[in-house]
Amino acid sequence: MYRWALVLPLVLVGGLPALEKDKFTKSDREADTKKDSKTDDSKKDDAKAKARPLVDVDAFLREYDKNKDGFLSKEEMPEWLHYNFARLDANKDGKISKDELQKGMAYLQQRRRPSDVVLVLVEMSDCDECCMEEVQRAYEMLAKLDKNKDGKIDADELKAGRAQIIKDRVAGVIKRLDANKDGKISKEEARGMVKEHFAELDKNRDGFVDQEELTTAASAKPSEGKDKTDTRREK
Repeated sequence: MYRWALVLPLVLVGGLPALEKDKFTKSDREADTKKDSKTDDSKKDDAKAKARPLVDVDAFLREYDKNKDGFLSKEEMPEWLHYNFARLDANKDGKISKDELQKGMAYLQQRRRPSDVVLVLVEMSDCDECCMEEVQRAYEMLAKLDKNKDGKIDADELKAGRAQIIKDRVAGVIKRLDANKDGKISKEEARGMVKEHFAELDKNRDGFVDQEELTTAASAKPSEGKDKTDTRREK
């Protein structure tokens, strides 16, 4: 049944009674007024939230200003903020004033470390089973680095782990690109970044890129020059 088939009888008999019409109109107006009022309140709340400082500077000073001189020395600052003391101390007088705290509020945050990604996985996960897999993988990777099983990772173990990662990566590149399985990559076989930087990789100019040449490139640190090739990408 079409909508006009329901509306037409109301029109023919003169429509809804005027009283009911007024009632609905008044109700609608009241609803709109309340809606507008809520919208205004929401805007005010948003404005207050934006205006609210990240840190209560006065409370911060009261908590850490041990000698009550109105300034914070490096010794008075919490240890986790020592790394930002020089940034906060704008006039370099060796102490932090209330004004410097206010202007440097962005620095009153705990420094994030790359390893915090594990904490983020644990804290922010909305799927514990999925998160568990990632945390378990990280745990297994760290356990492999700990060769002597003393519960710690020393510099030598880290260096050995890095070398193994590079070795596996290079082996993977050669396996994917070495079509004739002769253990090296020709210019015709090269793809992606290996092809783009082939001349730079081919140190001995024999027309091939071998495992040693790829390992040298993959082991180079970024600071050693922009001409080093990232062998992780190939098409």
